[in-house]
Order: sequence, then C-alpha cells, then structure tokens
Amino acid sequence: MQTTPPVVMIQTESERLRARVAWLYHIENYTQNDIAAQLGINRVMVVRLLAEARRRNEVRVTISSPLSDMIALERELETTFGVKQVIVAPFADPDGDPTKVIAAAAGTLITGLMRSGMIVGVGWGRTLYNTLPFIAGTALDDFRVVSLLGGISAARRFNPAEFAWQFAELFKGEGFLVTAPAVVDSPETKHALLERCGLAAVFEMADKLDVALLSVGGISALTTSYRTGYLSEADRRSLIDAGAVGDVLYNFIDKDGNVIDHEVNSRVISVNLDRLRRTPERILISGGPEKLEALRASLVTIRPTIFVTDEQTAGALLSLMAPGAERGHAKLS
Repeated sequence: MQTTPPVVMIQTESERLRARVAWLYHIENYTQNDIAAQLGINRVMVVRLLAEARRRNEVRVTISSPLSDMIALERELETTFGVKQVIVAPFADPDGDPTKVIAAAAGTLITGLMRSGMIVGVGWGRTLYNTLPFIAGTALDDFRVVSLLGGISAARRFNPAEFAWQFAELFKGEGFLVTAPAVVDSPETKHALLERCGLAAVFEMADKLDVALLSVGGISALTTSYRTGYLSEADRRSLIDAGAVGDVLYNFIDKDGNVIDHEVNSRVISVNLDRLRRTPERILISGGPEKLEALRASLVTIRPTIFVTDEQTAGALLSLMAPGAERGHAKLS
C-alpha cells in the first residue's frame, strides 16, 4: 500500500514543513532521525508533524493531488542541482507568465526568513518586485538592505534602487543604494566611481551579507534590461555571439555559468559572482521559458541554497538535464 503527503494546497511555511516531513517519511522511507537532521529540526517536532498530518487526514492511500507533484519536482531539482531547498509554485499554463505565482511563493518564504540584525543583499527585476505585496513586513532592529547593482533610470518601478528601498521600508530597516548607473561607458569610469566616489564601501558590505535575494535575466529577447538604453540591441547580439545565455546582476554568463569575456562585463557596476557566492543564504527567485538556459547556468555558478520557481519551469529544467538532452555542464556541484 502506498501513502501520500498532504492533498491540500500549502499556504504557510508550517504546512509546507509538515508536507515535506510526511513526504520524506511515507514516500522516501527516511527515518524520523534522518528527517530531523536533514531539515534542521528535532525528532520530537518530526513526530508531532507526522501525527498532525494523520490527524488532518493529509496522508492517504493514493497519490493524486497536484501538491504531491510539486514535492516530487522539488525533490528531483534538489537532487539534480544540489540545492538545499527548492520551492515549486503550482502553475498549469505552459504558455503563461509565472511571475505572480513565483513571487507569491517567494514572498511567504522571505517573510519567514527575515530577522533582526541581518544584512540582506537584493538584486532586481520584475519577479523580485512582485514579491513585495506578498511579504508581511514588521519592524526589525539593526536591519540593513544593500542594493547589489547600480540603478536603471528608465526601468521605473523595476529599478534596483526602488526595490531595495521598498524592501527596507517593509522591515523599517536602513537601505544602502548604489548611486551610479548599472552600466557605464568605460572601465575607467567604473574604476573612478568605485574608488573615488565611495561606492566601493557599499559593495564591501556584500562580504557581510546574511542573505542575498537574486533573480536571473534572459537575453533571447528585448527584456527590461535592454529597453533601458544601457544595453543596445547591438550589445545584446554581441553578447549572444560571445556565448552569453543571460545575466545575474548584469554579470553576463555562458551556458556553463562562467562570466564571459566581453567588454560589457568590464563596464558593469554590480557585485561580482565570486563575492556573491560567499553569502551564506543565496536565494534564487526566477522562472519562465525565456530564462531556461540562464537559470540552468545560474544554478551552476551561484549555487543557490534556496531556489523558488514554478511548475512549468521546474519540469523544463529537469528535461534539459535528462539523459540524451544537451547539457551545458557535465557535472553540477
């Protein structure tokens, strides 16, 4: 006889934890001690969560719910890409825009993670901006938010500075912004801004981050990044010719997750990926068919500890890694 974890839709982190415990115990046959160690909780809590799942009639004989599909996708992505935790938001439309469902799932996660005394680095983009209505803000002591790249003057509400400021306001914290364009005209200008205008001090805060909230930009179409005027259509085509599949904080990367050798990368004012990888909690929040190659490469180079995406993107990423599919990276670590 087979059993299955909850068939109700997860609405809170406690429900998600209960579902994960039930899945690991009933489907993957982990012991209660193993589950406690894997999830960072004690065995007594595991026992209570399993009892609560049974009391709520959330453990059944057959697997038939969309929720079980989500957990199966999460577990497979965790194993395939070496991510500590994957959250997959249900999304049935293969041709639709998953931004809102990803943002909703990420907002709940972010709400539960924020604590007093934290330094949080933030990226930018439509998905991150859309998390704001789903984050339950509260006043936190000694809470600092650092924008990880320069501004995008024509991007309006998706401006990195605007997102960083609103995010800091949610928790009554301090915001530290990069008062320069995301892309400047030359490496010399970049050097001058960093060394002579005090911007280097802001980026040095990136060495002390507790959490980084990140998204991924695709390059296959004229997305927000390229409508701003900082990167022209000629730049976009040149980056593609050089092997770029997308960007993280305007660091343009190839299919293997390597920062490409291109003059645009020498003009970008943002935290570099080597520095970013030293952040203890790296949360990648992104999805959509136009970002698949960029996401796969980002999972390699950022090595996120948490990845939030949607059902369609999750399935497509796993298909890319299936036997016989062309792989951008032979071994993920």
